[in-house]
Amino acid sequence: MKPEYSLEEIKKPVLQELKDFDAHFRKAMQSRVALLDQISYYLVKTKGKQLRPLLSLLCAKLFGEINQKTFAAATLVELLHTATLVHDDVVDESDQRRGFFSIKALWKNKIAVLVGDYLLSRGLLTALQGSHFDLLEILSSAVSEMSEGELLQLEKARRLDINETVYFQIIRQKTASLIRSACLCGAKSTTENTDYLNQIRDYGEKIGIAFQIKDDLMDLSKDFTGKPKILDIKEKKMTLPLISALAVAPLPLKNRMISLIRNHNENPKSIQEVVSFIHEYKGIEKAEQTMYAYRDEALAHLQKLPNNEANEALVKLSYYISSRVK
Repeated sequence: MKPEYSLEEIKKPVLQELKDFDAHFRKAMQSRVALLDQISYYLVKTKGKQLRPLLSLLCAKLFGEINQKTFAAATLVELLHTATLVHDDVVDESDQRRGFFSIKALWKNKIAVLVGDYLLSRGLLTALQGSHFDLLEILSSAVSEMSEGELLQLEKARRLDINETVYFQIIRQKTASLIRSACLCGAKSTTENTDYLNQIRDYGEKIGIAFQIKDDLMDLSKDFTGKPKILDIKEKKMTLPLISALAVAPLPLKNRMISLIRNHNENPKSIQEVVSFIHEYKGIEKAEQTMYAYRDEALAHLQKLPNNEANEALVKLSYYISSRVK
């Protein structure tokens, strides 16, 4: 039986600090332009679970007392994450984000791109104002990796020739890099111990990969309407469940599935055929096994770090990430 934890339980060691972080985040987004303030208010109102700032705060508390540099790290991480989401909705032509209208849908592409740029600049200024050049270096590298990962995925979507090696390269850059950076930046605010920093960096990367695989799986699982979202197939994204199924399928069937995704990705019957294929060839099970393996590798890194309430919360968060339903 896998342990299950609620986000409320996980947040307990840093509950007050999360409230303090909200104030830092709102202040960092303030502008003298009324339209920007209106959009910033909307972004705060429709915020997600804020897992990345939570990771920054817990990783800081793992090694010491949360301080102003910690809040700068968490704010910088969330500003960059929010900016990439706003830009992603333009790239993906998505009108929804977290069940709400996206910035792109409400204010159109031009404003969405400019808002994303503004959030990126505010993140850079947050680091510079505190002379936190180490945080700036870590997160600038993450933004570069995320852009490369997104472009690689778009390139591969045209040819649909992604194997597991390329898939993991994409998600390491596109998803795990920012989660890894959130952990590392939080830790850097309270320790300079190289061994600790290496362990928490590797923890962040492993749990970031598990996070993305879980996203792949949730796209194929039945949501609260009783139907899978299957957005990845519609967008011609090669996810781990699909890649795992294709790897063991007979060549003629593999070619047929690729043809359906390439040429009929908007056809409900074709999509259902691909989903049935993924189930039949155990793509779900293989992806789940891989996700749990990465989660367990992440947990192994935590075992080498101080044993305190922050560590316990990170363990619970690791299980939460691999068992969440939305």
